[in-house]
Amino acid sequence: MTVILLRHGRSTSNTAGTLAGRSEGVELDDRGREQAQAVAERLGVLPVVEIVRSPLLRCEQTVEPLATRLGLTPMVEDRIVEVDYGQWTGRTIKELLAEPLWKVVQQHPSAAVFPEGEGLATVQQRAVQAIREHDARLAAHHGRDVLWVACSHGDVIKSVLSDAMGAHLDSFQRIVADPASISVVRYTSTRPFVLRTNDTGSDLSVFVPKAEEPTSDEAGAKPDVADTSDAVVGGGAGT
Repeated sequence: MTVILLRHGRSTSNTAGTLAGRSEGVELDDRGREQAQAVAERLGVLPVVEIVRSPLLRCEQTVEPLATRLGLTPMVEDRIVEVDYGQWTGRTIKELLAEPLWKVVQQHPSAAVFPEGEGLATVQQRAVQAIREHDARLAAHHGRDVLWVACSHGDVIKSVLSDAMGAHLDSFQRIVADPASISVVRYTSTRPFVLRTNDTGSDLSVFVPKAEEPTSDEAGAKPDVADTSDAVVGGGAGT
């Protein structure tokens, strides 16, 4: 089973340099809407069987053009919602740089718990559980390898990728998930394969499942194209 982890397009909070968290009313800006249309063009030619998304508006707006093109109704999954940043929500990244917790988030994220919010270790646990459960459900339903999309947020996607790579959560700040980027993970019966990360423009036809696609480890070992640019908390301000 192959999941395309899609980060929402650029939001008004990204543009403002604030940490949106779960604030209501944070929507895509003009660039983000363009990115959503581009995502629909890229992914709309693929045999995507399901779209699962975070309940937040910016994810809803990101997948809307794709869902319309594919004739799918996205499933809302609360477990891939944005991090609860607690008292950090809505504050500027520039301001947060002065907080002692900032260094913990960057260097030892597994120990980071946001004031009156949640810990990044908890985020990873809920998100990985959700992705793996949906993947197993689709495998059981279709009885073959299929392609599906999960639209979420920077830190959430990075935590899922960290797990798929077999890396400790403390390494997840080395992973980048830019707005409207995709990362691809293929789950097999024994282990996941990270096939692509932070991709914003390459050909995705290689991920179309074959009619007799095997599900062994060997089937997962496909080429990976990775992009490693800089990241802030959550792979970008106002995730």
